[in-house]
Amino acid sequence: MTLAEANAMDEEALVAALGGVFEHSPWVARRACAARPFASVAALYGAMVAAVDRASEAEKLALLRAHPELAGRAAIRGEVTADSAREQAGAGLAQCSPEELARIATLNARYRARFGFPFILAVKGYDRAGILAEFERRVDGDRATEFAECLAQVGKIARLRLDAMFA
Repeated sequence: MTLAEANAMDEEALVAALGGVFEHSPWVARRACAARPFASVAALYGAMVAAVDRASEAEKLALLRAHPELAGRAAIRGEVTADSAREQAGAGLAQCSPEELARIATLNARYRARFGFPFILAVKGYDRAGILAEFERRVDGDRATEFAECLAQVGKIARLRLDAMFA
């Protein structure tokens, strides 16, 4: 798809095409449609991020909760989106040892219990050791900082997905 094609689509087609950029949250693409035509992929991304920024706290929390846990049960069972599976596999999470999986499961449970949403990290450029180090660094943080950090990470993931989509 080209940017010109995206700009020419009706709203439903554009939401269908971009709905997965923000994991299981097509409302982001729908709200960004009002900013068309997009002069660049950066402008499209900016419109999507602005839609998230204007969202209610409840909508932002739902956006975070729409993300799968890293190397969590859904990923192991193959029940995550193709984008999430590719991103996690690219970081080596599909090759975790049993010990690494157990450690990640423990961290996932601690993080979710503490914050009420999953640990989110744009894993591109990370290996398993780096992901575990980030997890360890952030799991004992405060909720407001982690809420903001996870939203920033969701934005990074979305930018990477858009860049791949319009490459």
